[in-house]
Amino acid sequence: MYKNFALISLFLFFGLLNVTSALYFHIGETERKCFIEEIPDETNVIVNYKVELYDPRSGGFMPSSSGIGMHVEVRDPDDKVILSRVYSAEGKIFFTSHLPGEHVICMYSNSSAWFSGSQLRVHLDIQVGEHAINYGEVVQKEKLSELQLRVRQLIDQVDQITKEQNYQRFREERFRQTSESTNSRVLWWSLAQTTVLFVMGIWQMRHLKTFFEAKKLV
Repeated sequence: MYKNFALISLFLFFGLLNVTSALYFHIGETERKCFIEEIPDETNVIVNYKVELYDPRSGGFMPSSSGIGMHVEVRDPDDKVILSRVYSAEGKIFFTSHLPGEHVICMYSNSSAWFSGSQLRVHLDIQVGEHAINYGEVVQKEKLSELQLRVRQLIDQVDQITKEQNYQRFREERFRQTSESTNSRVLWWSLAQTTVLFVMGIWQMRHLKTFFEAKKLV
């Protein structure tokens, strides 16, 4: 019973790590907004977004015109562009991570001429891992029963948990290497300072000795 409870707790813990992150933000013309998402390797990511245009008459936001679009750019932890294109005012972006680490998702309007300085509101929903899988489409495509669908979901969850665990080990290893590098640099810097002080002390002693000997001769 204890083992079952521990297994369920593990599933719940990693399930909380993979919840979708929904938000909205305001953006002006030519303004660029970027978000950092920590993603394990070989993980599917879906970004759903919708752009609304500020209405000065009502003081609220309304659906944007067809001419407004968003340029989306995604960079991997090595700062390489893995996706860069212009989308419409509402859409879905899909990409797969090939490296573990921080992925940067940037968005900005494709032109400033269509909304004349007005402000845009962008609704953003980032889904990572098994949350990026549309199981409704999977059922229709693969003709799965309810039991088969549940097994498929459990397999995907276990696979995502494994990826999360590997990513945590990757972060721990990277942190350990950074700590060792920092400690090594501090040690060498301390040794360099000690050496400089030692050399300066010897030089001062010799200088003072020469000075006093010259003074005695006088």
